[in-house]
Amino acid sequence: MEIFIVYWLLVAVLFIIGIVQLIIKSVKNQPIKPALKLIIASVILVVIGAGACAIMLSNLSIGH
Repeated sequence: MEIFIVYWLLVAVLFIIGIVQLIIKSVKNQPIKPALKLIIASVILVVIGAGACAIMLSNLSIGH
């Protein structure tokens, strides 16, 4: 159970860092590609995590 909390906290931190970098780099007219990569990575992790939670909550076993 603790690993899920750690996972979601890390995803949230990654997203927040990406947003902060995006704002700072936009204001300074610097390339925003690294910030966008962090945001995209966090969104992908949210989708993966939500899918894993849905499978576990539905008590479905894959392949049976």
